[in-house]
Amino acid sequence: MFKKNLLFFIFFTFFIINVSGQTYYLPLNQQYNQDIQKKLYSPDIYFHTSIRPYYIPEVKTVINYDSLRQSEKWKHSFHKKWKQKAWDKLFNDNVISLKRKNFSLNINPLMNFSVGRDVPSKETTWVNTRGIEIKGAIGKNFSFFSSFYENQGIFPEYVNQYIIQNKVVPGQGRIHVLLDNTGEHYFLNGRSFDYSNANGYISWQSGKYFQFQFGKGKNFYGDGYRSLLLSDNATNNLFFKASLNIWHFKYQILLNQYVDLRDSTMQLGYPRKYSAVHYISWNITKRIALSFFDAVVWQARDSKGNYRGFDVQYLNPAIFLRSVEFSVGSPDNALLGANLSIIAGKHSVFYGQLLLDEFVFKKILARTGYWGNKQAVQLGFKTYDAFKIKNLYLQTEFNYVPPYTYSEQFERINYGHYNQPLAHPFGANFWESVNFIRYHHNRYYFQYEFLYSILGKDPPGKNYGGDIYKSYNTRVREYGNFVGQGIRTRLLYQNISASFLINPSYNLNLTVGAVFRNLKNDVSSSQTNYFYISLRTSLRNLYYDF
Repeated sequence: MFKKNLLFFIFFTFFIINVSGQTYYLPLNQQYNQDIQKKLYSPDIYFHTSIRPYYIPEVKTVINYDSLRQSEKWKHSFHKKWKQKAWDKLFNDNVISLKRKNFSLNINPLMNFSVGRDVPSKETTWVNTRGIEIKGAIGKNFSFFSSFYENQGIFPEYVNQYIIQNKVVPGQGRIHVLLDNTGEHYFLNGRSFDYSNANGYISWQSGKYFQFQFGKGKNFYGDGYRSLLLSDNATNNLFFKASLNIWHFKYQILLNQYVDLRDSTMQLGYPRKYSAVHYISWNITKRIALSFFDAVVWQARDSKGNYRGFDVQYLNPAIFLRSVEFSVGSPDNALLGANLSIIAGKHSVFYGQLLLDEFVFKKILARTGYWGNKQAVQLGFKTYDAFKIKNLYLQTEFNYVPPYTYSEQFERINYGHYNQPLAHPFGANFWESVNFIRYHHNRYYFQYEFLYSILGKDPPGKNYGGDIYKSYNTRVREYGNFVGQGIRTRLLYQNISASFLINPSYNLNLTVGAVFRNLKNDVSSSQTNYFYISLRTSLRNLYYDF
């Protein structure tokens, strides 16, 4: 498929006319977007910061995007033209760049060559990633993007155990499982994992107000590090997105296809499920933005195995599909939510989210720990140029998700994809405090992450509400439920890193870092002290802080 897409794009280079500049989306990576976000969280402009990834033409309407990217370039003058070109290719520009009156195309390598040491297990870890990125524009309103990663790797022990249990590398897709001559499963070379990851999209701007996107990738709703509504935690999924941006409103319809890997009936491939999401963002003022979210998830086949496919009733473009889901007597999984951000000062932001999965108002007031009261909450604050120190970024965030949130009576319509939650990596039954200090000077970047969390783990054969892939019909009790129930577990996670940005066009950087992780409960404990060095293109958010 990747080769066919490449030939398709090359074919069009000779026939389409009238091109404009960059009309694609920014990567979701936090470091890549930090300077842009600082400009967007400003009391001087209107922008819908909670809808990510950001669409570059919309960014350009409110900030000088091209000037900001130009300022990232490492300038050096050479007398000989070939030396100047070589310098720019290495440190500033796309590796292959083609610009014509009727077409633009950029091609870059993707990589992660990493080696580390997991001290407690005395194991050497490594990742070997090779890939390619292709992006460009055809005409004034059409853009495309495609990327492919081929990977092998050995991870720290806690990540290895997660991969073996879920058969996926966090956020990057399914591992290639092989069979030996005894019929038992084993992985590449007996102990490492082989996996690949691809995404891509086509995008079309229709007039001044409408924008459409179709492809395979990730979307994110919120202003925080995490999202309790929809995040980029799980691997890429197939989606169609339509956006309307008019006055102080941006309205988005997102249709998704998800995959359930836990079903072993493979006659027709892994089971599919769908979701219809609506999100409306309202910039009340230049400082205050309020958004509303709804989502409905349903399976492609009903409980009797009959094919249902995509339910056209959920093509209704109106927000709050809960009423549609209720009116047709549907057993589908519906969620509602809201997002609020308030800009304080010049570049500081208070933000928060509320997610409603299910609730009974009277039982909320009774405070009896009723299992069906599932309301997740996020509160956060972040500031750019903290204490008037240029490029010093601080963030603190609190997330609270009660037991059984995101789960359903039928496991196939839970809020998950490829064995991973679509919102928070922990699933449910936890509270978390996650904090960041970031600073960069020229091309030198430093980051410190501190995370503390209390989680409720399940003992064998029990469901205390942390695993969203278990039916809530298997819950332990009706009342007396609380966050951390089950095996109460404490997680302490720290990650410190220093990077040198080699090329900002595709975020090629050299990074050294260390991870310190401690997981402890009454049943067991694990300690990770992990040191690493890597040469990588950081264009994605990959979450290993669990």
